[in-house]
Amino acid sequence: MDVDENKPKVCFVGIGFYRSRDKKTIQTSLAQIFNENGKGVILRGTPVMEDKDDRKPHLSYDQSLSLLKDALTKYKFATGTLPGRVVLHKTSKYYEDELDGFIQAMQDLGITEYDIVTVMETDLRFFRNNLYPPVRGSVFSLTENRHILYTRGSVHQYQTYPGMYIPAPLEVRIVSSVSSVKTVCKEVLGLTKMNWNNTQFDNKYPITIGCARRVGEIMKYLGENEQPKESYVFYM
Repeated sequence: MDVDENKPKVCFVGIGFYRSRDKKTIQTSLAQIFNENGKGVILRGTPVMEDKDDRKPHLSYDQSLSLLKDALTKYKFATGTLPGRVVLHKTSKYYEDELDGFIQAMQDLGITEYDIVTVMETDLRFFRNNLYPPVRGSVFSLTENRHILYTRGSVHQYQTYPGMYIPAPLEVRIVSSVSSVKTVCKEVLGLTKMNWNNTQFDNKYPITIGCARRVGEIMKYLGENEQPKESYVFYM
């Protein structure tokens, strides 16, 4: 990802959940923190409950406040300074209480620039009047806050589509943003290329989201009193 020295340092935070080994409904929150250079830190949060209506796990106000504040504190320890801007990624909707907690955490640390984004699956597909699927990086705006982004697709440099199956785009929902749609989607696209643990140059999900399942598969084997390693290199 290109870094402009004149722009404030950006911290990308992915919020995820993983189910415990006993398959109970209690799940544990997980924050993946990455800077523009791909340096990652993993932080485990506290157990959460699934919402009784849509069966989706989410954080309480206190949990989201604590998790993000801890994540940004770890970021400061690793880099020497707090970020000038925070980008928050999640694959499900933001409940009002957890959203308020995230915002309060950033306000407490003096961070005024932030983008809060949902990156999720979609059943929508687009087709080109061509032999190949839409170009990687294509964005289709449904509304002011809902956009379809092709993170995998045809590549001009290859003059073909380098995948085996029809590419499925992602829906990018902007909950709150100081940045343009172009910037938000460009960053998501850049983060799909930052998984250096395989030879594929692009992935469907940004690394903030994509590493959650892999890290969760490891985290679930740790006991409640065991302290997980914070550096992402231990989970690659």
